[in-house]
This record gives sequence, C-alpha cells and structure tokens, in this order.
Amino acid sequence: MIEFENIVKHFRRHQVLKGINLTIERGQRVALVGSNGAGKTTLIRCLLGEYTCHGRVLVDDKDPRLYRREVLSKVGFVPQLPPPLRMPVGQLIRFAASLCDSDPQRMVAVAEELGFDAQHFHKQPFVKLSGGQKQKLLIAIALGRDSQLLVMDEPAANLDPQARHIFFKLLAGKKDHAAMLISSHRLDEVAALVNRVVEMDQGEIVLDDRVADLVDLSSRLYCRIRLIQAEEAFAKAIGEWGFSASENGQVWDGYIAGPDRLRFLGLLSRYAALLSAMEISEVEQQQGASINVV
Repeated sequence: MIEFENIVKHFRRHQVLKGINLTIERGQRVALVGSNGAGKTTLIRCLLGEYTCHGRVLVDDKDPRLYRREVLSKVGFVPQLPPPLRMPVGQLIRFAASLCDSDPQRMVAVAEELGFDAQHFHKQPFVKLSGGQKQKLLIAIALGRDSQLLVMDEPAANLDPQARHIFFKLLAGKKDHAAMLISSHRLDEVAALVNRVVEMDQGEIVLDDRVADLVDLSSRLYCRIRLIQAEEAFAKAIGEWGFSASENGQVWDGYIAGPDRLRFLGLLSRYAALLSAMEISEVEQQQGASINVV
C-alpha cells in the first residue's frame, strides 16, 4: 500500500529526514509518534506529494507527485492545522467530493454524526468556524468517502469526548479495508487506535513495533469515581468529559470511548491523591475491572 524507500529531505542545509524506510499494508493502523521536530509532518507531506525528496515514495506502486490526482483520490487526509480557507462550507464540501467522485451528502451526514450541522453553516466561510467545527468538518470530508488510505495528523486534538467517541466508531468501520497513518506527539492520544507504533526522532525511525490489537474502536466504558473530598479543579476537568456529580461532588458518573481509556487515566492521575475508588466497565457487556484506590 505505502512504501518509503530511503527517503531523505533537506530544507536548505538542515536534513529533516535521514533515510526513512517504511512499508505500511492495508489493515495496518500505524501510530507515527515523536516530539515536535522529529520529522513526522514532513514525512506525511512527502507521502501526499507536497514535497520533493530523495528516495522513492509509492502508494499502490504509484509516485504521488507523478500521479497526484489518482493517488489523492484514494487518500482521506486530516491535517494538524486547518488551512485558512475562505471558501464557504457548502462549496468546500462539494469541491472535496468532486475530487474523489463522492457524494457530498455522505460528508454532510458524517459531519452531523460528529455534531457539526454543515447544512446550517453552508454559507459560512471555513476560516470563520471554531477550531472544533473545523476539525469535525475536515474529518467528515476525509471519512465521508471511500478512502483506501487515511492520513491523520493529530486528528482528535480539538474534539470533545462525545465527538471523539463518534470519530472512533467511524474509524472502526474502515479498519479492515484501509491503511491508517495517525501522527501524534503523544502516544496516549492514539495508542488504543493502532496495531503498530513507529517512533521518529531527529529524522530517523527509532522504533517500529507491533502492538496488541485488543480495543474495540467502537466500544464505550462506564466510569464511576469516588473522591475523598470534593474539589473544584477536579469538577471542572471531569465536567469537560460530560460526567455528572452526586453526593455533594464526591461521586462522579459518566462514559468514555474505549480508545480514550489511557488518555482518561492520564487525566485522573493528576488527581490521584483525591481518589477513593474507581470502577470502569464495558457498557455492552457490563463487565470490567474495579480499581480501589486507598
């Protein structure tokens, strides 16, 4: 599906990519991780044919610079930073759909699933949308089509927890038919989405490892958290996940997307001294482990 063969990229005298060799097949969901400046975004732009480079990049045996339209018609791309487009939302959707011979209504429907009413904002310039609205629309354009390759750079960074759950469910529907390359500087953001981790550092691949593919991307978890005492900072943080309080703010109940469990536990770790007990269980089966914190 994707082949990087000895990819070298310079910006003037600075070598950003130093001989990258990497192959990604259909059905593989690859986390491309590394700190800012590791070369992740540059590698993605080489894949999309936006940059010239030394070496060879192939998507289904085709060079993305020589067969740009043909290659990009197979690719759903979610950039890290939304482009400053002044095009109205409706026109942007129609334009994107025309490039890959897709039905624009599919993109509209995906946007609605994510919580963005594209019909209501169809005359609004893209650049005037909020960060979350832009992200939902870009994801809808990428997933509302028959993509054989999904390339996503920090795709869920601006999404609320409910939209993240829907996003993960949409990915679950494509995981057997498409290759996915998901870039992030934090592994906990994408760990549960992938079955392979590729880490970059200073323009080189320093880790390429297969990981257990045990998390159902469409799963949902019920969580109950008991605190030693109520705390305003915790209430604000957990409230952003849609949790509700009882017993004077000492017990919190809510739901999280299965792939978000590591990210959620990272949040709770900041308030470890407040935790009295925690229960997490699968919604569908109502089975799971309870963790008591003393």
